[in-house]
Amino acid sequence: MTETSFIYEAEGQVLIIHLPKELDHHNCRNLRYETDLLLAENYITKIVFDFSRTLFMDSSGIGILLNRYKQMERSGGSVVLYGAGPQIQRILSIGGISRLMPCYATKEAALAG
Repeated sequence: MTETSFIYEAEGQVLIIHLPKELDHHNCRNLRYETDLLLAENYITKIVFDFSRTLFMDSSGIGILLNRYKQMERSGGSVVLYGAGPQIQRILSIGGISRLMPCYATKEAALAG
């Protein structure tokens, strides 16, 4: 597995996206394409982003989070995050993401929330 790979996990109507070490413009295009396919083929009501491995995120990462948030909001779904370290939490706060999406410490809490 490379550092730029995404791992997708489905639990019922929940799509869990395990993010790589870096979430930037190089790999966000793949994330957008792959999640578009998954959302088109499955009835997903909740997206959970796993930031536990992520150490860097640029504005492309913010963009994909906002895009998925708007998409899920239109369909009555939700987006949550978990596992963000201090640096990623700061980026999420500055980008306004933390006001839109709950951020949990663990996967279990994110799934329950």
